[in-house]
Amino acid sequence: MTKFSLIVAMDREHGIGKNNDLMWHLPRDMRFFKSTTEKQVVIMGRKNYDSIPEKYRPLSDRLNVIITRNQDFRAPDCMIFHSLEEALNHFENDSREIFIIGGGEIYKMAMYIRGLSQMYITHVNGVFNADTFFPDFDKSSWVKEELIQQSIDEKHEYTFETFLYTRSDK
Repeated sequence: MTKFSLIVAMDREHGIGKNNDLMWHLPRDMRFFKSTTEKQVVIMGRKNYDSIPEKYRPLSDRLNVIITRNQDFRAPDCMIFHSLEEALNHFENDSREIFIIGGGEIYKMAMYIRGLSQMYITHVNGVFNADTFFPDFDKSSWVKEELIQQSIDEKHEYTFETFLYTRSDK
């Protein structure tokens, strides 16, 4: 199975979105997302793709891959697959890092695929009445390393921490 990572920001209740949109503005986290995924493969669901403002679609300097059940869906400069497994298998021998970037349904599917080796998770210290959530996971199966700690400042209304979770061999 192809090894892959995921990257997500979530609130204290695992909320990741509301009304198909982000719930916070955290420039440092956005810079981290961009620098981590640049020159790599990003896999997202169609709703997640639709939530990206048109002027930013497809995400620049990355191969954008969209998962959709809609056989007729097309998006300029993007690859389209109809299952997550099909997309992952396509990149089996690719040297780039493969990132699952959302949304909620794609994250749920990814959590059950053995190839998931790393998770970059930003924990935003707040509750935002989300309607889309990141799934619970067994933290004992992962080694956690802190990457970023952000305080409230003129650009960040909320504190957050970003961790790299690496699958342990338990």
